[in-house]
Amino acid sequence: MKNFVTANWLKGNLKSENLVIFDVRYELGNEDYGMAEYDKGHIEGAIFVPMEDILTGEVKTHGGRHPLPDLNDFASNMERFGVDDGKIVVVYDDGELAMAGRLWWMLKYIGKTEVFILKGGIKEWKEKGYGMSIDRVEHVRGNDLTTSINDEMIADVEDIRNAITRDDQVIVDSRTPDRYRGEIEPIDRIPGHIPSAVNYPWTELVEEPGDIDHERLTAHYSGLGKYDKIFVHCGSGITGTVNIMYMNEIGLEPVLYLGGYSDWISYDENEIVREAED
Repeated sequence: MKNFVTANWLKGNLKSENLVIFDVRYELGNEDYGMAEYDKGHIEGAIFVPMEDILTGEVKTHGGRHPLPDLNDFASNMERFGVDDGKIVVVYDDGELAMAGRLWWMLKYIGKTEVFILKGGIKEWKEKGYGMSIDRVEHVRGNDLTTSINDEMIADVEDIRNAITRDDQVIVDSRTPDRYRGEIEPIDRIPGHIPSAVNYPWTELVEEPGDIDHERLTAHYSGLGKYDKIFVHCGSGITGTVNIMYMNEIGLEPVLYLGGYSDWISYDENEIVREAED
């Protein structure tokens, strides 16, 4: 798989001088979780990257709950943590892939190509009995990190408004089915979904047993190949990256509506569908 490395691969390359490892464990509503888990034990050499401080910008009226930070600041932070044009980056989280996916996507967005996610996260690393460290890693600043923003990877609210009535475009909602249908909404102020959006819950491939291979991914996303453009969103631009990375594995080129549902409902004029009322 082109976007993933295995625990076995990482174990064998742990001492490589051109490798940077990032720990991005995070729990929504508990900002201390990631660092606390990191201090309990992490993969040797891994650098902790805080979601709220490094991977999220200032929350405003529009833009969703997890807008991007200033990209110059983000690139500077990545350089400070050791990333440069010659480095291979491996990102891991607890194994659910969404937090790792956020950093993976952001690095891809600014033009970094050699970025991979640890399959199974630290959970699989532990299951294999590989060693853990409690030492905090000293940052060794990287050399130049060339940035080249790929605006084709990102969509805004106008793109989504236009896509609603287009037969050649599709909007993929990555949230869980009960949130999509509007039966519950534990985070955002209005339940429901964007008109015409189809539901591909990000949890399906993560939680179902069995290996994720090209054949399984092709079958899972078989209904999307006919569209010229695929817009993917979640609540705020984190869990949607799981669908992005898996679609990318089979040659699809999805675009992330970064602000997601939390951005959509910030506009009073935007229609919301709630199937629970049907």
